[in-house]
Order: sequence, then structure tokens, then C-alpha cells
Amino acid sequence: MNKIHYKSLLLLLTMALATLAGCKKDEKIPASTIDFTAKATNLSVDFKNMSTNSRYFSWNFGDQSPVSTEISPSHFYDTEGTYTVTLTATGRDGATNVKTAQVIAVAPVNYVQGGKFNAGDESKWTILNISSGINITIANGKALAMGGNGGHAGIFQAVQVEANQKYQLSMLVSGNGATDTWFEVYFGTVAPVQGSDYSLGGNLMGLNTWGGCGNTAFNGNLATLACSGTLKGKNGEITFTQAGTVYLVIKTGGSNLGTSGISIDNVSLVKP
Repeated sequence: MNKIHYKSLLLLLTMALATLAGCKKDEKIPASTIDFTAKATNLSVDFKNMSTNSRYFSWNFGDQSPVSTEISPSHFYDTEGTYTVTLTATGRDGATNVKTAQVIAVAPVNYVQGGKFNAGDESKWTILNISSGINITIANGKALAMGGNGGHAGIFQAVQVEANQKYQLSMLVSGNGATDTWFEVYFGTVAPVQGSDYSLGGNLMGLNTWGGCGNTAFNGNLATLACSGTLKGKNGEITFTQAGTVYLVIKTGGSNLGTSGISIDNVSLVKP
């Protein structure tokens, strides 16, 4: 290539780069906008981010929970109420935009009475003494089973249900680890009898130290922690073939329920 052609190509390349740089310099970034929608299903809310030309999102759900940096998060509120939700986003144009809106979370109807074990709730439950060794008390916002020694005991109440209606069963259970112990939940059509075991309907969900759960510290929803029962891994979803009265029986037994025992709280049967 001769020097003239080389200089011409170099000049054209320089001009092209200058033109391109000029275009980028003059290019305008679109203004950012911020918006979101919220869809509540009972205490669970799904947020859809409608912001444009934005990034770096921060969600404050208004209930003192940690902020979320997801684009479109879902959030579960512990109690019903009206919450002020704030979304903050950084626009690609450098602007910081803020959007607030109120979200109403409503707790579903609980078909279990006294499931929070607050003062007075003990009247909704009957303690089932099957064999000596385990003592169950209802106080201070929980039912607490202590002891062991091969004993067996539980609590129960009558619940009214509809046929072929989907329900979701849940309860919070906690303990610091048990030995040779089981913890089980039943729904039966016949009332329990003092001094007799109960197994109608079969174990729905439970802890079982031989099955690998309950032998170390635990704290959470039994529907998630369960390693035994027909509802294991089904998020507590249950239907009844007949309408009417069923008996919810929560029982435990074994050698040693642990130094802190096994506590039960927030027992609920709701329509999801």
C-alpha cells in the first residue's frame, strides 16, 4: 500500500471515530420512571416492579423486616394490617426515584380456635393424657410438652370443615433436640378418649427422631420440618371427603423430649 492510500485510510478512520464519539456524546439517556403494583393473597403479597430505565432497587415493606433488593419480590406479613411500602430505585439517568403505596394484608379465617394459645385459649383445647411421663401445659402463648420416660400425651379440639375444600394446616414447633421421640398430628372423625392412644386418619405430619428430624434443635413450621406423615412435603395442604366435625389431635411421646420440651404455637387451618 502506498503512502497516499495509507494517509487517506487513516484520515477516513479518524473522521469516523470522531463522528461516532460525537454521536455518543450527544446521545440522550431516557428519563427514568418508578412504579409498582401489589397483589395480596391473605398475608402474602406479590409485588410487580413497573419502573423503566432503572436499576438498583430497594424495597421497604413497612413492617421492620429487612429490605429487599429483588426486582419484583414477594413478601409475607406476620400479622394483618395496612402497611406503607416504599420502593427506591436509581435511574440510568442518575436520578433517585421513590414510590410509596399502602398495602392491606388480611389474615385468613382460622378454623382452629385458640391456635395462638393466648390467655383464655386453653378453654378451646382438651389435654389428652394417654400414658404417664409427659406433662402438657397451655400458658404464655404456647402449648408446652415436657418429659418423656416412655410417656404419651397430646391436645385436641373439634373443628368444623367442608367437604372437598382445600385447606392448609400449619403450626410452629420448637425444641432443643429430643431423644427417641415422635410428634404427630391427626384428624379423626371420633373424639379421643382419655387413657387411650389415637391414630384415626393416620399421621398427617410429624417429627420423628428415628426418621431424622427432631433430634437436634428445631424451630419452624411443622409443615416444612416434618419428616413423617402423609402431608410431608405437601406444604400442609389437606382436603376432607366429608363435611362436619373432625378432631384435630396433636400428640407426642417417647424417651426424652429435651430439656426445653417441645412447644407448639400458631396452630392454623385456613383456606389458602
